[in-house]
Amino acid sequence: MTTTTETDSDDWRTYDEFAAGIDSYLLLTFGEHQVSWRAEGGIQENGATDPYDAVAVREDVFFVNLPLESRERESLTLVYSATTRRATAVRSRIVAEAVDGTPQVQQDFWAGVVGGGEATGEAPGPSRDLIGKRNIYRYSPEHLYEHVYISSRRYAWQCLQGVQRGHGDMDLSTVWKFDDGLYLFCFREFRIAVASIWLHDLGYQLRTTGIFLGLNGAGESEHSRAGGHIYPLGSVSYPDEQPV
Repeated sequence: MTTTTETDSDDWRTYDEFAAGIDSYLLLTFGEHQVSWRAEGGIQENGATDPYDAVAVREDVFFVNLPLESRERESLTLVYSATTRRATAVRSRIVAEAVDGTPQVQQDFWAGVVGGGEATGEAPGPSRDLIGKRNIYRYSPEHLYEHVYISSRRYAWQCLQGVQRGHGDMDLSTVWKFDDGLYLFCFREFRIAVASIWLHDLGYQLRTTGIFLGLNGAGESEHSRAGGHIYPLGSVSYPDEQPV
């Protein structure tokens, strides 16, 4: 009798390998420029100038990412509505050393208001709306993934098509509701140093826009843009004890 032991540890793909071409279905961008910015609380109080790229997710909602050059191994992502004047900010940062059981790329979240007018509607914040949902995401002709939202802290994924085909895991995640049908979905992987920020439009468009920050195969920090189509498969409801 022959015994076969399956392992995928040797062929686990690096961030830059699976992210190649993942921006094929990116929504319309309206700019790649420089921006001067500053932030209080010890982040960048003296100000800095960095590149940014921006995507019009809806006519009045914009996804703006700063792949920071002024701060090593960090990015800053903003989502804002020109109608409600609501905004969110997410800082992704690669910490110096990997620690077992802790993602090496960490994220911080803030809700804010765009200046120059009064904000309307609910402020963005943590949401449990995606728990139990199961979706497929097509990022390019070669990138197809399935997500299952397990709790407010975890989601499960598997690659159905692409260089990660057959791979999957359960990683840390954060979901914020930004507006009706718009959800900020962020994840931090355990096995490789990578995190991502997505704005899912689960309303009429069923599109998603996102970015990655991680360490590539050479151990260098790398930023990537992404976009895709969403195909809902269904959802389940937990009958008694609710997940965390």
